[in-house]
Amino acid sequence: MSATMKSWATPLAAGTFIILAVTGILMFFKVDAGYIKPVHEWLSWAMVIGVLFHTFANWKPFIAYFSRRLPLSIIGAGVIITMLSIVVPSSEKGNPKKNMFRALESAKIEMLADMTGQSSDALIGKLEGKGISNAETSMTIEEIASMNGKKEMDILWTIFE
Repeated sequence: MSATMKSWATPLAAGTFIILAVTGILMFFKVDAGYIKPVHEWLSWAMVIGVLFHTFANWKPFIAYFSRRLPLSIIGAGVIITMLSIVVPSSEKGNPKKNMFRALESAKIEMLADMTGQSSDALIGKLEGKGISNAETSMTIEEIASMNGKKEMDILWTIFE
């Protein structure tokens, strides 16, 4: 079983590593082309699966790492960095993209009309065309989404498409 698993798990881990390394570096340098971000996010699952099965197929050599100081230190550092990246807040200002979308979600239709160069009535017409009803120019995206059982991003997508 182990030899068969090695025949596909190791190439899966290696192949997805190449994809994630390239797309991750491109994302780091803010290259926004093609399907870089979704490929990076979705294929990370394939890498997780490949690495898990690769580890399982090579269990004895993997366990041996825990008896040596350097490999144990590297694995331990990886665990610590992972935990810190989840627990420690990134900054007081937060993520600029999230802040921008929060501002758009709390914006009124009349303000978004000015931003998009459209009339408020045209925006309301667009929303109605997508089945989003009861929108008024003085309402925020959050209010409209809540009234219609939609996500704010769906409303914004309609407005900015």
